[in-house]
Amino acid sequence: MKHLITSVDKNSPADALGIRPGDYLVSLCGTDVIDVIDYEQLTCTDKITCVFESDGELHEGIVDKDEYEPFGLGFESSLMSPVRQCKNHCIFCFIDQMHTGGRKTLHFKDDDWRLSLIMGNYVTLTNVDDAEFERIIARRVSPLYISVHATDGEVRKKMMRNPTAVRIRERLSRLRDERLKFHCQIVLCPGINDGEVLKETLSDLYSYAPYAQSVAVVPVGLTKYREGLFPLRTMTRDEARETIAFIEEMQKKCLAEQGTRFVFPSDEMYIEADLPLPAEETYEDYPQIENGVGLLRKFEYEFLSGVDDLADEIRNAMQGRHVRVDGVTGVSAYPFLQNTFDALKEFGIELILHPIENDFFGHTITVSGLVTAGDIINQLAGQKIELWLLPHTMVRENTIVMLDGKTVEEISQSLHCRAHVCPCYDGGEFIEEMLRIISEELLK
Repeated sequence: MKHLITSVDKNSPADALGIRPGDYLVSLCGTDVIDVIDYEQLTCTDKITCVFESDGELHEGIVDKDEYEPFGLGFESSLMSPVRQCKNHCIFCFIDQMHTGGRKTLHFKDDDWRLSLIMGNYVTLTNVDDAEFERIIARRVSPLYISVHATDGEVRKKMMRNPTAVRIRERLSRLRDERLKFHCQIVLCPGINDGEVLKETLSDLYSYAPYAQSVAVVPVGLTKYREGLFPLRTMTRDEARETIAFIEEMQKKCLAEQGTRFVFPSDEMYIEADLPLPAEETYEDYPQIENGVGLLRKFEYEFLSGVDDLADEIRNAMQGRHVRVDGVTGVSAYPFLQNTFDALKEFGIELILHPIENDFFGHTITVSGLVTAGDIINQLAGQKIELWLLPHTMVRENTIVMLDGKTVEEISQSLHCRAHVCPCYDGGEFIEEMLRIISEELLK
């Protein structure tokens, strides 16, 4: 297998070998290169033997370098191969519940263990054959992020509708035996993998600690587009409370034995249970933040700390004046965030949040990241808004395009107001950006 080289860093080890864009990488250190995982590991050494093809001829070169010095090659794609697609037909798959409109990329199902290592994407390992799994072991891939859902093979097969799903314990056991770390997630489907099945799953996963690093338990998300799909329902308040009660008891045991709470219910589960979120320190180092575990508490802590740190600066900027800023959020986060933002009132800043009902996906979808431009326009039409803030989770990364394909500019034009996308991954950065916007837009 050879790979087209599209760029060569100047003065890099690869440059010293005379490799040029348009050449092909053939092998490194006597080993075929399958993808970026092979490339990165094989070049992480102080001496490299490289075979490359230039103008149809093979060349071999040897170069010395610092162990962690980049070799210096760039390729057509970051993975050096196509993204691997999912082979499952999960009964809870969110993509199967998507409206046919919106961005085309939203309908692509990836299940690529390399993206799990590089970006923290969750994967099922059901499309990994034995040879590929051995490559995971050989390349010492750690940590992986694994969608487990159930350790009972038959339950997992039923949920994923893939016969290879039954091998989950075998795969996790091998990772543990090889001392490779992994994080896990469980999408909880009432009547399928909750109750005793959940207890067995969490017990099994805990037996893999400390190589099993953490587990997130997330309630299933169901849209209104489920015609012809497996019959599922959302959790009731009592079911959510029972699940949380069991998990919190298990957390005490894990903390005493391993020094970590290990398993964490998502923020959404506490909201469905109508229970207050745990204290900020109970989330430890936020190992499951991408699953919405501790996201709200982390934001609150950073935001309020930022307000305290900038209190004098805010008062000096406001000089006794009063301003109003509007913002949008999902229904589930609204009460918590509005209470957090009310801390600004003493400085003369009124941040009014508008909870947006999700008409696009259905009202059972309440998270901010799935709010669409169309719903914002329809629900805020006619309101007197001068300046409003949009969390960055509502737009595609590095763009102003939202899930339904509409842009932030279209919203601003429809509502006749000025819009700003604000970072919400860090509450401290959010308050700084908001103060900058207020100073430039409202305090001129």
